[in-house]
Amino acid sequence: MPKVTLDMNTFKALASDTRLQILRSLDGKKMNLQDLSRVTKLNKATLHEHLQKLHEAGLVKKNEREGHKWVYYKLSWKGEGLLHPENTRIVVMFTATFVALAVGIIQLIKYVKGYVVDRIVTQTYYNVSRSEDSIINETVNPSNKTVCPYNVTFPYKSPPDMNIYDTPVIHDPVFQWIGIACLVLSGILLA
Repeated sequence: MPKVTLDMNTFKALASDTRLQILRSLDGKKMNLQDLSRVTKLNKATLHEHLQKLHEAGLVKKNEREGHKWVYYKLSWKGEGLLHPENTRIVVMFTATFVALAVGIIQLIKYVKGYVVDRIVTQTYYNVSRSEDSIINETVNPSNKTVCPYNVTFPYKSPPDMNIYDTPVIHDPVFQWIGIACLVLSGILLA
């Protein structure tokens, strides 16, 4: 959960009850100096001084538009985080949920599509795993099991007849497990 950092200026700005009242008045609204003066029943000069300190502390944003007479004030992200810390947690949870969901879907798509293996690696794999008189099969792999640890799919032809477009596709189960884990995580976060 992102935390609002309180520095010396922020503490000084929050030390006044009047400034806290101004922050509460600005909660969820944009107001100009006249509106705030009416709500807080403070003089405009006093209110301007308090708003300046809140702006310097980063708790209030000042919206000055060119060609317009009024300056509007509203709470900054930091000010909203101080008044409503629970909203920050909700935003972080939704963000984490959608990131986990997106990663899960992408990983499952990667698993389903697989990835293309280089021809040299494929030819070597085919020759080593299929050759009966291979030294590797006799010494390292006496049971004649395949050397490649993943599921290999040859889309069109068997490897000896392959051209450049007929490369095998490996389906790595790591993509599948990462995808499933991310989908489960997003389900837990949404619950």
